[in-house]
Amino acid sequence: MKDSYVKERDRSRIPEQFQWDLSQVYAGDDAWEAAKRKLLAELPSIASWEGTLAESPERLLGCLERQNLLHKELTRLACYAGMKSDLDTRDSRYLAMDQEMTRIASEFSTLAAFIEPEILRMDPARIEDFTEREPLLAPYRHVLDDIVRNRPHTLGEGGEKILATAGLMADAPGTINGIFTNADFPYPEVALEEGTVRLDPAAFNLHRRSHDRESRKKVFAAYLGKMHDFRRTFGAQLAAEVRKNMFFSRTRSFGSCLERALNNYNIPVAVYRNLIAGVRAHRRTLYRYLDLRRRLLGLDSLHYYDLYAPIVADLDLDYTYDEAAARVLDSLAPLGPEYAEVARRALSERWVDVYPSDGKRSGAYSNGSVYDAHPYILLNFNGKHDDVSTLAHELGHTMHSYLANRAQPYALSHYSIFVAEVASTFNEALLLNSMLERETRDEVRLSLLGNYLDNARATVFRQTQFAEFELRIHELAEGGEALTGDALGELYATIAREYYGQEVGACVVDDEVKAEWAYIPHFYYNFYVYQYATSFIASAALSERVLAGEPGAVESYLELLSAGGSDYPIALMARAGVDMTSPEPLTAMMAHLGRVMDEIETIARRLGKLK
Repeated sequence: MKDSYVKERDRSRIPEQFQWDLSQVYAGDDAWEAAKRKLLAELPSIASWEGTLAESPERLLGCLERQNLLHKELTRLACYAGMKSDLDTRDSRYLAMDQEMTRIASEFSTLAAFIEPEILRMDPARIEDFTEREPLLAPYRHVLDDIVRNRPHTLGEGGEKILATAGLMADAPGTINGIFTNADFPYPEVALEEGTVRLDPAAFNLHRRSHDRESRKKVFAAYLGKMHDFRRTFGAQLAAEVRKNMFFSRTRSFGSCLERALNNYNIPVAVYRNLIAGVRAHRRTLYRYLDLRRRLLGLDSLHYYDLYAPIVADLDLDYTYDEAAARVLDSLAPLGPEYAEVARRALSERWVDVYPSDGKRSGAYSNGSVYDAHPYILLNFNGKHDDVSTLAHELGHTMHSYLANRAQPYALSHYSIFVAEVASTFNEALLLNSMLERETRDEVRLSLLGNYLDNARATVFRQTQFAEFELRIHELAEGGEALTGDALGELYATIAREYYGQEVGACVVDDEVKAEWAYIPHFYYNFYVYQYATSFIASAALSERVLAGEPGAVESYLELLSAGGSDYPIALMARAGVDMTSPEPLTAMMAHLGRVMDEIETIARRLGKLK
C-alpha cells in the first residue's frame, strides 16, 4: 500500500500525529528562552568550588553534582534548539538558537575547566579515600578513574580553559557543511520516467533504488556530478574538520587524530586498524555478493549505480508508516513484553517525526540525550523496506537511551558510540528474522534476504571503506599534505575501486563516484563510521544467541543496554559475550553472509532467476 504522505513536502499538510511533540522537552520557545536565562545566571556558580576539591569528600561531591546538574540542563536546551533547527534548516531563528547553545556550552566548559586539573593534582590514594568515605561518590567512581587515566592528555587549568574556549570554533566545519548540504546546495533536477525530479538528499536516496537502470545512472550522474562541481567548497569544509582534529590531537599530546578519537572510550587503536585489515582480507566475500547481485539483475557488468537497485525487479514492497510500525513491533517480541511496550509508546506517542518535508534535515537519527524526557527519532520515511529497517534501527537507539537513562545516574547514562550501534543493528536482525518467519513466498524471501545482504554490504564493507578513507585523509594531513577537493576525490575513488574489485571485474566504480565523499556527513563526526561495522558484527553474534533461545541471552543483552556508560565499551561487550579485540566475530559474520548467499542462490534457481 502506498503512503499518501511520502511525497508531501509541505509540513503543514502532514498530520500532527506524525510530528514530534517537543513539549516534553520545553512547552515552547518562550519556555526554552526562560530556561536558557536561568541557566546563564547559574553557570558562574560552578566557580565556587574552585581550589577546594581536595579539602573533603563533600566538596568534591558537591562540585561534581553541580557540574552534572548544569550539564544536564545545558544538554536539554541544546537538544531542543538542535531538533527544532533540524525540522527546517532554512529557519534562521532555530539555527541561531542552536549556535547560541554552542557558545554557551563553550562558556560552561571554560568555567568548569579547573575540575579535571584539580582532581589530577590530588593523590590517587586521596581520591580512593574520598570515594570510600562518601557513598554518594559511587556513581562518579568510573568518571574519576577515567580522569586519572587521561592524566597524560590533560593540560593545566590555563590550557584547559583555552581548549574549552576553542570549542566556539570546533563545530564550524560540520555546521557549515550541514547548512550548505541541506539548505543552500543547488539540488539538481533530472528527467525520469515519472517526470522531472528535484534531487534533494531524500529524493536521491529514493531514486537511486529505481528499477530502471537508466534512471539510476542519471540520478547518480546528476547528484554526484553536482557535488563534484562544488568539490572545492566541500574540500575546504572537510579539510577544516581534519585540521580541527589535528589541533586538539596535538595540544593534548596524542600521537595521532585516530588515537585521540579512540581514547575517549579507551578503545585500542588496534581494533580500528584490525577492522580495516580484516575486511580487506575478506573482500572475496564482497566480490561474491557483487557477482550474485549482477546475475540476479541480469547484467553483463555491475556498476556502482546498480548497488541500490532491488534484486527482485518485479517486486516492489511498499509500506505505510502504520504498517512499518506494526512490523517492527512484532519483531521485538523476543526481548519481552516490557521492552515491547515502551517501543509501542515510542511509535504511537509522537516520539517520531516521520516524513520528509522542505528544509528538514536529511537522513535519520535518535536523540536520547534529554535525560528527564523520552528519546526522539527523526525519520525521512519513503515507504520502502529500507525505511522499515531504518525505523527498527533508530528504535534500537531509542530503547538503548531509554533503558540507560532509567537505570543509570546522569553521570553514567551516556553510552559510547562504540556500543550505540549494537542496539540499532540488533533490532534490524530481529526485524529480518520476524519477516522471514512469516513469509512463505519465494519472491519476498529473496527480496528480504537480498536486503539483508545489501545492508551488510553497506554497514560492514562500505563503512569500513569510509573508515579507511577517514584514516587516510588524517594521515595525509598529519604528514603535511594538502587536502583539496580534487585530492580527496582521487583518494576516495582509488579506495572505492580497491574495495569493489574494479580490477577483477566485480564492480565498475564510475568516475562520478569520486565525489561521493562530499555526500557523507559522518566524516564530520571524528572517526565515527568504523563503529557501524564493529557494532553490526557484534550485534549479529548477540542476536543469534537471543533468537536461538540461549539461556540468559536476553538478560545479558538488556543489561548491556542498561549499563549506559558505567564501564568502557570493550569491557561491556566482553561481559555480554563478544570479544571485539578478537578476529572471531568478523570471521563468524563472514561465514554467516556466505550461508545467506547460499540460500539466495537456492531460491533464485528455484525461481529460474539463476542458472
